[in-house]
Amino acid sequence: MDTGKKNYFKFSLILVLCLLARLVPFRAPNIEPILAATMPFSKAYGALAGFSFAILSILLYDTLTGTLGVYTFFTAGAYGMLGLWAAHYFKKNEAGAWSYVRFAVIGTLFFDALTGLTVGPIFFNQSFIGAFTGQIPFTALHLLGNIVFAFVLSPVIYNFVIKKKKKEKPSIMNILNPKIIQIP
Repeated sequence: MDTGKKNYFKFSLILVLCLLARLVPFRAPNIEPILAATMPFSKAYGALAGFSFAILSILLYDTLTGTLGVYTFFTAGAYGMLGLWAAHYFKKNEAGAWSYVRFAVIGTLFFDALTGLTVGPIFFNQSFIGAFTGQIPFTALHLLGNIVFAFVLSPVIYNFVIKKKKKEKPSIMNILNPKIIQIP
């Protein structure tokens, strides 16, 4: 569902909340709500919004924490691809908890394979077998976090993003109020 009108306040609010969640001290580095927020934005606002949300989440955090580097661009690129892919996936799938969980599982495996099995061996002289074996517990924890966030947060974020203001229904008090009555 493309709502047509994008609410930049809601987009920014969720982006800031996601950033604050990632700034929690002593948090496992792969327990974060980025994918859980990217999916509903991709569903509600389309591919560009999902792509932008994902990339901005990584760039803002890494800039703020002074950890901007080669890994930033791999993770931002991988999350950006997930934002684009989510828009395509959710055109055909409902915005339900189980749809978010299915995408989170596939997306997390894609993300961790792309980032975890390439950056270390290519840029930091890590052996592929070392990257692979180190990736197993990381991915298991990443999957657990993303599944929980997808099931709980993604539907809430989607409902928040698409929620429209209710039009005020005329009540007897509004009808009797002389300020509202218009005389032709």
